Amino acid sequence: MLKSNDVDNMIRSSIRQMKAYTPVDPADLLQEKAGLPGEHTSKLDGNENPYGCSPRVQEALASCRSFHRYPDPEQREVRKALSQYTGMKPEYIVAGAGSDDLIDIILRLFIEPGDRVINCPPTFGMYSFCTGVAGGEIVTVPRKADFSLNIDAVKKATNSRTRLIFIASPNNPTGNQATEKEICDMLDLDIVVVVDEAYVEFSGNSLINLVPRYAGLIVLRTFSKWAGIAGLRAGYGICPPNIAAGLMKIKQPYNINTAACVAILESLKDTDYLMGTVRAIISERDRLYEALTEFKWLRAYPSVANFILCSVLERNARDVYLNLQKRGIFIRYFDTPGLEDCVRFSIGTPQDTDRVIAALRDM
Repeated sequence: MLKSNDVDNMIRSSIRQMKAYTPVDPADLLQEKAGLPGEHTSKLDGNENPYGCSPRVQEALASCRSFHRYPDPEQREVRKALSQYTGMKPEYIVAGAGSDDLIDIILRLFIEPGDRVINCPPTFGMYSFCTGVAGGEIVTVPRKADFSLNIDAVKKATNSRTRLIFIASPNNPTGNQATEKEICDMLDLDIVVVVDEAYVEFSGNSLINLVPRYAGLIVLRTFSKWAGIAGLRAGYGICPPNIAAGLMKIKQPYNINTAACVAILESLKDTDYLMGTVRAIISERDRLYEALTEFKWLRAYPSVANFILCSVLERNARDVYLNLQKRGIFIRYFDTPGLEDCVRFSIGTPQDTDRVIAALRDM
């Protein structure tokens, strides 16, 4: 009979050596940690939309009578609606259970053990995490001091085993964008470039218009941020039809569930409402940024997303993080290469902004 140690040894060695991804805790657990009721807390650690989803989504989910049926594995209605929203033909579009799902599928489509993936930290941790799960080799090309991409270093890092490069734009957690020229320069390296536009609705600058021109460009989007349905896991990719066909071939048959399908369709019918909440978030982002620049012990970085990264100067970032947590304000703390002594504030409601400013002044 197998023993626990025997089973452990049967697990892929690359998986045993991996570090687990560190997600944010759910709101109820954070409130329990702080010992405060929900109305006295501000959850500003997950880049979620504080205004929630469209009322149409809530109504449609409450009245849906098809949860006992499998969703369409070909995503026909969803892809048609996304086509109308993006201006891209349905054959260019693949939906997923959040963009995380699509990152995983893309890696499984292109990567064999030993193939190389270029990652440009500090950036979203799922790129390196999913590469490790797929058995690929991460090649780290750090960003410059201002968090811009080091294109020359990327060029030097590529070889015959390089298959993919992931670029978040706007970048999480730094909030800055890649330029069109930078992306085109990387596409000229003859590797597949994945541009993650999870926060594009807050920046207004997209590169999807380049997809028909480049055989190796994939653009990812999500409904988690702007549309307020992070809990339903809904995202999509825009890519050349042959890549889209490959992703559709290997994805889980029902990777977006019925509730997510309903939420996507209803969100796209109510974009005026949702873009109103996006504008409200942008307004609070600008207000919080101006307030953060008043504190000499914080260096706030400009952002075109729904969060602001700060370096903590002359103080300990973890102490700031814990001090705010005691006050019911939950933010993200970083202490990794390129992000030493940093904190990130997701943008909340005006009341959340007021609470953050007051707490920082009190500190």
